[in-house]
Amino acid sequence: MDNLGLCMQDYYNISVRRYFQEDRKIWDDFIINAKNGHFFFQRGYMEYHSDRFTDYSLMFYYGKELIGVLPANRAGNVVYSHQGLTYGGLITSRSTSGLLVLNAFSSLLHYLKKDGVEKIFYKIMPYIFFDIPAEEDRWVLHSFGAQLVSRELSSVLYLTEKVNYSKLKKRNIAKAQRHSLDICQSTNYDDYMALLKKVLATRHDVEPVHTADQIRLLAERFPENIKLHLCYRDNTLLAGTIAFINRHVVHTQYLANSDEGRNCGALDYLLNYLISNVYADKKYFSFGISTENGGQILNSGLLQSKEGFGARGLVHDLYILEL
Repeated sequence: MDNLGLCMQDYYNISVRRYFQEDRKIWDDFIINAKNGHFFFQRGYMEYHSDRFTDYSLMFYYGKELIGVLPANRAGNVVYSHQGLTYGGLITSRSTSGLLVLNAFSSLLHYLKKDGVEKIFYKIMPYIFFDIPAEEDRWVLHSFGAQLVSRELSSVLYLTEKVNYSKLKKRNIAKAQRHSLDICQSTNYDDYMALLKKVLATRHDVEPVHTADQIRLLAERFPENIKLHLCYRDNTLLAGTIAFINRHVVHTQYLANSDEGRNCGALDYLLNYLISNVYADKKYFSFGISTENGGQILNSGLLQSKEGFGARGLVHDLYILEL
């Protein structure tokens, strides 16, 4: 799809090139300072599963200035806003303007066509991860005729306002308090992932995306961004979650609650502790999606549980752009 007429009045010559290993420090420094950066996009995170994806990450230069990067992988004649990452899209510097993003996309389409790419699947970065507004790519996608192919519903708690729990959550927390539960930050990924695997297999017939070794590796690489929180009773693991922390957002990557934990409100007790104490200084507390099949199927029970903490909707969009 060509729509270069939009760029003719104020044209910026943006060059595009592939990322190479020697660019690692430049890439990581850019992510750290970007207006919509995330530690997911640092190479130490992106490359833990490099055996599963053919990296096709791109770097965008205006003259000698790096203005944007696109974490991506390629399969055949299709490029994906990286399939191994929850979020994606064009990551830009704080000074990158709308016209620069527009021209960056124009240069991207030329680059992809020349390299034999026929389509790109593009993930939108949710706004809660922005330091300052950074939705120029949404407008550019629309102007180039991109089509929305998936919209998953996530639930996020806005921590800067008073948190209002449902009556059920309040009862579960009160019940848990009577059971003398212990909460701790831990590195016991083996026991926790074993519990998670059992819970997911029993209740949802799925497996965790990560293994215990992978999570441990990532936590060692990003100790300030990945933390495991567990809830015990008499040395028995009842519930837990892995917190992924990025700037002012905390995301619960996994939630697990044993049968015993469900009976005594262990997971709700743990989440309340994290919301009210550990991460009370953050802006958003994310519970993740409650939909499947690109947003076509809703797990209403899961959604209601998250909304019981006062969380409300945030969408994760995926677009396709035919070249």
